[in-house]
Amino acid sequence: MTQDQHLVHLVSDINKHQEAFGEVFNSGDVAAVNAMYVDDAVGIWEPGKPLSGQVRRDYVAEFLANRKPSVEATVRQQLVVGDTAMLVVEWQMDTIGEDGNPEPLEGVAIDVLRRGEDGYWRYVVDNPFGVSGPWAAEDEGPA
Repeated sequence: MTQDQHLVHLVSDINKHQEAFGEVFNSGDVAAVNAMYVDDAVGIWEPGKPLSGQVRRDYVAEFLANRKPSVEATVRQQLVVGDTAMLVVEWQMDTIGEDGNPEPLEGVAIDVLRRGEDGYWRYVVDNPFGVSGPWAAEDEGPA
């Protein structure tokens, strides 16, 4: 598929972004998922370890290939100012853990998106554990 073919998954209506992302993510289409991010986007899929550029794109590819995720998500709050949006998203994901056994994940994300000159919304910051950790039960949470 060409980059232009992946544009079919992008949305110009911020209210449709999360649904479109879920469909693409659950399909396992790495190129389509990565097309939903600006080039210099930051993903924070492990606390304290922000990834950007090619490292972020490679992480997405590896996660989709190895963990076989399926996500369901609901936008709980949305704030749009001009061409910038902040979403608070509650999500649940079924994955395969590193040991090969099912590993359910969940969290409350804080995501920042930008509407590009082409009118499509893309992630600038993808922070799936934005307000929810992950923390072990004995941890106190964020400092």
